[in-house]
Amino acid sequence: MRAIAIKTHTERHNVSRIGWLRAAVLGANDGIVSTASLIVGVAAAGGSIQAVSVAGAAGLIAGAMSMAAGEFISVSSQADAEQADLARERAELKDDPAFEEAELTRIYEGRGLNSDLAGQVAKALMAKDALAAHGRDELGIVEQTKARPFQAAGSSAISFALGAALPLLAAITGVGSIIAVVVTASLIALAILGALGARAGDAPIGIAVTRVVFWGAVAMAITAIAGLLFHAGG
Repeated sequence: MRAIAIKTHTERHNVSRIGWLRAAVLGANDGIVSTASLIVGVAAAGGSIQAVSVAGAAGLIAGAMSMAAGEFISVSSQADAEQADLARERAELKDDPAFEEAELTRIYEGRGLNSDLAGQVAKALMAKDALAAHGRDELGIVEQTKARPFQAAGSSAISFALGAALPLLAAITGVGSIIAVVVTASLIALAILGALGARAGDAPIGIAVTRVVFWGAVAMAITAIAGLLFHAGG
């Protein structure tokens, strides 16, 4: 009797990378916009290339550290909340497993299973891993989207530094007007970043590109105006 081969494949879903993707896109976008805006503001105020370079480098370092710390604290708070919920659920499973099984049954009934099938599924999942079943189906905590503070912090810091390096290099190595070179390079980089982020998340590219380019231009315009006002006042 010939064995029948069963085809299997591993599916990759966007939700599995949402944690690091969000942090990386946010970090790179913030790195480009904040550093470019800082450079444009200093240049508009009449700062020399040395002043622009120092300000840009300081912004890169400070921004990367700030992003890492902010993401770590934020995602750690989420992780703490998840662990607290799981600890509470673990205690409830120990104190009253029958009630917890009934609760799981009601969840599956609400999702469309009939009472008998919902009860069978709840019993089977409780027997295999009760905490995992309640964490997933009652609390909405799944492995793919669990909070990972170090991953988020690292992604944010690295992506911010890479994003911030672009307008800084444009200012140092560019010819002609620092403001024109930095603004042009930054807007192009933001457009590419928006397209890559949208592609990675299977989102509409046009909307993403328009959004990041528009707000990046607004940020640089405002800081340029502020720099001009300081320059005029001086």
